[in-house]
Amino acid sequence: MPTEGTGSPGHCDAVVELLGVDLRLNGPGVREDMEEFLLASGYQLGKTIGEGTYSKVKEAFSHKHRKKVAIKIIDKSASPEEFIQKFLPRELQIIERLDHKNIIHVYEVLESADGKIYLAMELAEDGDIFDYVAHRGPLPEHCAGALFCQLVEAIRYCHGCGVAHRDLKCENVLLQGHTVKLTDFSFAKQLPVGSRELSRTFCGSVAYAAPEVLQGVPHDSHKGDIWSLGVILYVLLCAQLPFDDTNIPQMLCQQQKGVSLPGHLGVSRTCQDLLKRLLEPDMVLRPSVERLSRHPWLARP
Repeated sequence: MPTEGTGSPGHCDAVVELLGVDLRLNGPGVREDMEEFLLASGYQLGKTIGEGTYSKVKEAFSHKHRKKVAIKIIDKSASPEEFIQKFLPRELQIIERLDHKNIIHVYEVLESADGKIYLAMELAEDGDIFDYVAHRGPLPEHCAGALFCQLVEAIRYCHGCGVAHRDLKCENVLLQGHTVKLTDFSFAKQLPVGSRELSRTFCGSVAYAAPEVLQGVPHDSHKGDIWSLGVILYVLLCAQLPFDDTNIPQMLCQQQKGVSLPGHLGVSRTCQDLLKRLLEPDMVLRPSVERLSRHPWLARP
């Protein structure tokens, strides 16, 4: 499980592979209890639409809001103690503060007597950008840019509030029509604005993790988000991950060498320059989101 002060590649694997999906969320009696509790709260529970590290997400109809919503269900009795004591309170505190058009809005947080927490959230019915790219293949540069600019704005807002997401990946970037909606702040951390506080905690997915995170050295979580943005941009343009995450030592070597885009994609030099800056292996040289937002590729009409 995620632990402050640890961060070796072996630890990374343990975090990534610990799914935390408890079978007690699936039993018929439990489902009836959940349905009754949510119905009494104004939500008619529907199908499962996703699973997080320590949670499950279901579709529901909100009689209160008169529309479909997403309900994130967290069973505290089935989650590691550190997650309940540290990460969950952080998430709840952070999501109450965030208000941005490119971030999934949380309508309310409910807790039942049996220790389950329910987050009633905005529903992005068009899936995530991982599936979007999987169905369409590499996106034309202007299409990738339209999506990526919105994601950068979401991260710019988060970092401006002192929030590092720490689990940026294609599966956490949802679509509502053509609008990007960032979600899942399970491993987010609140930092004082302008703080240079470093972390050793590994959070998220190996494929999107910056070199310094994989190496377990003290790192700037905001700069880790920037690297993850680079991985996401690469996926949008190439429909594949930039690095093979099945062998972490080998992956670290690949990260140091950098990436190049296939010539047949016809990606502009300006875009390639941005990608190179995002996937800068030296954390100190990697740009902040403010500097990133002024890059010519993102500033174009």
